[in-house]
Amino acid sequence: MQTTDSSTQATADSGRDGSAFIIEAEHLGKTYGSQPALIDVTVRVPPGTIGLLGPNGAGKSTFIKCLLNLETPTTGTARVLGRDIRAANRASRESVGYSPEQDCHIAGMAGCEYVTYCGQLSGMPMAIARQRTHEILDLVGMGQERYRTVDTYSTGMRQRIKLAQALVHDPKVIFLDEPTNGLDPSGREHILKLIGSLRRDLGISVVMSSHLLRDIERVCDRVIIIGHGRMLEHDSIAALKSRHRRIVEIAPTSARDRFVSALGESGAKVTQLSNGRLRVESDSDSIEWILQLMRARGLPPAEIVANPDALHEMFIQSISNAVPAAPPPLPAADGRQS
Repeated sequence: MQTTDSSTQATADSGRDGSAFIIEAEHLGKTYGSQPALIDVTVRVPPGTIGLLGPNGAGKSTFIKCLLNLETPTTGTARVLGRDIRAANRASRESVGYSPEQDCHIAGMAGCEYVTYCGQLSGMPMAIARQRTHEILDLVGMGQERYRTVDTYSTGMRQRIKLAQALVHDPKVIFLDEPTNGLDPSGREHILKLIGSLRRDLGISVVMSSHLLRDIERVCDRVIIIGHGRMLEHDSIAALKSRHRRIVEIAPTSARDRFVSALGESGAKVTQLSNGRLRVESDSDSIEWILQLMRARGLPPAEIVANPDALHEMFIQSISNAVPAAPPPLPAADGRQS
């Protein structure tokens, strides 16, 4: 299990409340009956834009709900923005925004009324909540639709209104659970751009849960991979990709067969791709051996690029190697647990 903390980076990029980490979990676990949903998660996460990546049912939503104390952890402890989620239950959520995967609006309320109400629930006076609501609705791209009831909204509008209610009280960190679900390409593009701007322009840390690797890679600078209830990887995206530097793609300008022959004779594994490139796997973390081989064999110039699917391969490999949670024991014939 990879639990790189990058403490130096975290200290340099501390949260707006002064704490070095926005999330600190120690052996956090959640069991429903006898079925484990989250298993022994230990992690410290610095401020930034963090992707919570995993297939459906991996435990992502359970992890978020435990951090927000919407679900009581069965084991372990956790702190959000330096505050213990149990000892300081209310205080730990004062500076946190949350956009759940499922719709959370109140039937019959107009969009602006709903977001204003959420601001008031966060402790904002009515007048300030109303003013802040219209600022946030402008930010998320809601026009006159804000005066319609949320019941009449399209999927894209509902995702925007959920994001607005998570931002209205100016949180230090927001948790977004599958924020692009059900969106068409233009809607997804708008939401991803907006999420990417929150840290850069407003200084808000983002924890975004998704099963879509491309969405995570697009906006996040850090990723936590969860599978079968376990944390499988945690690091910056750049660091995760660097682990796959041993895989490169070569696009020869000519003499493709000579490249295949020379690379194969060197002991590297070569795969010819449908786009004309050669996928090369070796035991070296550097491409210097390829350059030396090209010079020694008199091979023509070629474009050499890092593995474009490094994160995808890391994700697939991590999930494939994960050990599923043990099923609950079956009762024996005499009624005892076997």
